[in-house]
Amino acid sequence: MLVKKAEPQESNEYIPQHSFADFEVSDILKKNIAQKGYSTPTPIQDKAIPHVLAGRDVIGLASTGTGKTAAFMIPLLDKVLKNPNEKILIIAPTRELAVQIMDEGRSFSQGIKAFFTLVIGGVNIRRQISELRRRPSFVVGTPGRLKDLAERRALFLSDYNTIVLDEVDRMLDMGFIHDIRSLVAQLPQRRHSLFFSATMTDQARGVASEFLQDPITIEIASSRASDHVNQDIVNVRGRNKIDVLHDILIRPEVQKALVFGRTKFGMEKLSQKLVDRGFKATAIHGNKTQGQRQRALNAFKRNEVSVLLATDVASRGIDVSDISHVINYELPETYDDYIHRIGRTGRADQIGTALTFID
Repeated sequence: MLVKKAEPQESNEYIPQHSFADFEVSDILKKNIAQKGYSTPTPIQDKAIPHVLAGRDVIGLASTGTGKTAAFMIPLLDKVLKNPNEKILIIAPTRELAVQIMDEGRSFSQGIKAFFTLVIGGVNIRRQISELRRRPSFVVGTPGRLKDLAERRALFLSDYNTIVLDEVDRMLDMGFIHDIRSLVAQLPQRRHSLFFSATMTDQARGVASEFLQDPITIEIASSRASDHVNQDIVNVRGRNKIDVLHDILIRPEVQKALVFGRTKFGMEKLSQKLVDRGFKATAIHGNKTQGQRQRALNAFKRNEVSVLLATDVASRGIDVSDISHVINYELPETYDDYIHRIGRTGRADQIGTALTFID
């Protein structure tokens, strides 16, 4: 018997006020948008893009997977087209999310002279310093590496008149509050600031008040992560946990599984044991280089591996639409971590399954 059955809510279909063709952006950008197959904006895109184009500071409250990146990337690319000297800084909580943002930005920028630099840990800092000397239009990075480069005087934050803080709630959860405040303090007083978050905690509200000037707030109602997820427990009852996991992973309905544990060492060891048992498995955690993490994630997306093992911190940038099962091999630290974990399945209006091991 299921502990909690998925209960998708009837949604009032959102009727957009615009099409992408309506937005006052350059023709080449409209062409790139159309080539990506975009015609109708998501709610956050529909409501945010006109305000960003108008130069307003924006608070966008919307969950992951609602199209936030395009909501700021499209109008900011138009800004660069109209002012080639514009410099834009985008701060994200994880390396994986920063890579996703940069990749999406590049996909919209075909034929546009907009150079992107990725500034994250786990890769060669000297190459990043070299790329920053080319004065890129967009710098996309994580707080720690950005702060490091600013302290080395390789990144001059006073040059950036437009800044985006993405997934602020995640950055605060991960302890980046002091780094964010340090970075924001070095920005020009007069700037265009965009702030995106899934939730607006007191701490996030404090950052917003320091960061934004006369912002317009756009809040997109979203269903709870659990609405599309069947949740159940797996009582190990003294059996070998990996044997129990093995029996679950060979079930025909388990097409693509994301397995969560607490430690980097534990997930790496479990990954090797699953490979030894014949599973196509790999792990993503903080001890791996950025290249290794990205290759593991790409292999999972392309179905070259069917089981991805992850720790909570490393999971923050995992955005894969067809994960059939999330398995909590070890219990999360907090309820919020549990909700974040199970939200990796049941996406794009599909029904997912979350299983939690208990001893």
